[in-house]
Amino acid sequence: MKVKKLTALLMAAMMTISLAACGNSGTPASEPAADTAAPADGETDGNTADADTQAGENGDSYEELLAEIIPEETVTLDVFDQLANYSGEQIGWFGQIMLEKFNVKLNIIPDPDGVYETRMESGNLGDIVIWGNDSDEYMQAVQKGMLFDWNEDEILSDYGPYIEEHMPYALEKNTNLSGGTTYGYGFDVAVDPSARGDIMYTWDLRWDLYKELGYPAIKNLDDMVEVLAQMKEICPKDDNGKTTYGVSLFNDWDGDMVMFVKSTATAYYGYDEFGFGLYDSEEQKYYPCLEKDGPYLTCLKFYNDLYQRGLLDPDSQTQKYDGMVEDYQNGSAFLNVFNFLGSAMYNSDSHAADGKAMYPCPPEEATPIAYGLNVYGGNRIWSIGAKTEYPELCMAILNWLSTPEGRMTAEYGPKDVCWYYDENGKTCFTDLGRAAKLDIKTEMSDGYSGTFEDGNFKMNNQTWALDTENLDSNGDTYNYKKWDSFITEPNSEIEADWRDYTKARTPDEYMGQRPYKLAPGTTYSAGTKSDELLVLWNQVADCIKTNSWKAIYASTDEEFDKIVDEMISKANEYGYDECIAFQENEVKLRAAAEDAVK
Repeated sequence: MKVKKLTALLMAAMMTISLAACGNSGTPASEPAADTAAPADGETDGNTADADTQAGENGDSYEELLAEIIPEETVTLDVFDQLANYSGEQIGWFGQIMLEKFNVKLNIIPDPDGVYETRMESGNLGDIVIWGNDSDEYMQAVQKGMLFDWNEDEILSDYGPYIEEHMPYALEKNTNLSGGTTYGYGFDVAVDPSARGDIMYTWDLRWDLYKELGYPAIKNLDDMVEVLAQMKEICPKDDNGKTTYGVSLFNDWDGDMVMFVKSTATAYYGYDEFGFGLYDSEEQKYYPCLEKDGPYLTCLKFYNDLYQRGLLDPDSQTQKYDGMVEDYQNGSAFLNVFNFLGSAMYNSDSHAADGKAMYPCPPEEATPIAYGLNVYGGNRIWSIGAKTEYPELCMAILNWLSTPEGRMTAEYGPKDVCWYYDENGKTCFTDLGRAAKLDIKTEMSDGYSGTFEDGNFKMNNQTWALDTENLDSNGDTYNYKKWDSFITEPNSEIEADWRDYTKARTPDEYMGQRPYKLAPGTTYSAGTKSDELLVLWNQVADCIKTNSWKAIYASTDEEFDKIVDEMISKANEYGYDECIAFQENEVKLRAAAEDAVK
């Protein structure tokens, strides 16, 4: 417990004679039983003001409690972040907001190879800790006492009131997962468990070039290769006069498999990444990644076909995330299966004015995955390091990020500078906010320095799901593409052409009209692997990633087949079969969790 908080309690005790009178007068969220039904939409209705006015110990308002822990001198908090694509101090507009609200600077520490092990050995993970998943490494940290108990000194009740009131099921899931102690909660929490999120696997394609080609049929992956080849013929140079390609990749997000390969399988077949393979929630069937003619190897060949045709950026394996972003911003590549890496990067006002844009154009046979919203949250956990000197301050920051204002700010920029609520409670962009969302290189104003991109939220994790209801608004979600104020008449001729062709107003409306596969939100969390299995697992993962990239760059089909055969042989030597046996058991657990919410 921090000195200022302790002092306040002692003063209150003296005034009321009895220390017992200083108990917490806040109203904690109820603790639902494990089999309690998830709340229906609207049952958790509330707003940010609840967190601001909720009383804490000694009857203090939340603002008074917060004022006691804001440091007089600026403090730097280390954020160990397994999801980060950035290293160093959070700069720009979001850095300024952290200084203004909490007088802190955030030092983002990503997790390349060896960093997790080094920090575990040091005994200090950091102040705020963000996990890429809730299985092995997270559970190791729990077992070794590396995370702060959110109920210690009642910091959740006092400094995380919005989280406690509005995310009880996500907290419960973490408590059960962590052996009865609450250390955090998962990302993308939802209000309504019956809703689905936007389909993000939209197969964004350069629509202006597709139109110029006469809208050729794209039935399957082979057809997509042919169309990309035709696009390169009519558009051989990007905005800066550099060579164009069908796709541009990066390897920052590779995990058990090559990210873009497994994600393309998810975009095409609708199967979710699941250990060393992919899982079909509808059929509850598992496809190991090294299965001949299976979804992973089929999509691996798709990228090799692109390479052999000169349609894959040759820097794909060595460039990082930023290099790929620059390629899509400049029109260097024509296709991305993700909307947040395709159209979100390319569709600026300047490109629209030139009649250029990326819009969904999936192959006819594609059935992309759609994720059901999850009141229990996902597997990327927000937590606090056990050795932090500022647990209350860390909790207050996470609490603010979990309010509608915090979620909106992290996504769109400062309130009233980039976005606001109108007189009817509907969410709207300012001119600056709209420009910044459509072109991240937009210069900020109103006292905020740099471009919107400079100040982008570097933690790269979310509290509320983008497509869940914003409880501060009048029925809007956090997804600007669904705001009434944004869905207006087409903003350009090229958008009008896409709408006319697809008979849809928005990309998600179009994707929802097509076949897709739904993966429901559940309480499933991946099982913990033994130390022995982890050793095998890491060797197999390195083998699959290394050889997958080799196969992508194979010059001939014969060379591709040879590399794949060698990959399968080596993976089996490392213990691939044992890993698959573990994952087959996980299939049963996931299927049972899905059955429980049907």
